[in-house]
Amino acid sequence: MIRRTSEPVDHSELRARGNIGEDAVCSFLVRHGYEIADRNFTVKGGEIDIIAKKNATLCFVEVKTRGEAPLAEGEEAVTPAKRRHIIMAAQRYLDITEGEYDCRFDVAVVTLKENTVSHLKYYVKAFDASK
Repeated sequence: MIRRTSEPVDHSELRARGNIGEDAVCSFLVRHGYEIADRNFTVKGGEIDIIAKKNATLCFVEVKTRGEAPLAEGEEAVTPAKRRHIIMAAQRYLDITEGEYDCRFDVAVVTLKENTVSHLKYYVKAFDASK
């Protein structure tokens, strides 16, 4: 993100905004029959915002929450480097999880207006481990 002022970044505000987006995506997934298996799964070098399960599929979900007029779209923030970190974290999660699952990587982009969700876009199979 390009900052146009020298004001310090308020990480607690960014985290609060991110939580609003993640909560909205969790609600969306539950309404569509998913079980939330984990949130904010973190390992050295990577984090997965939401891990959801439906039948024999584990979905590793990256959530990008933005205000109404972002400098960059949420989709653009899931760079190849970010994807590699998510894939590595997913592999670590699978290493400690019992059972066999099909896996996919989804991306959710949440737009907020005055800290209220105004729009949610959900991309199923947004990328795969081969990319």
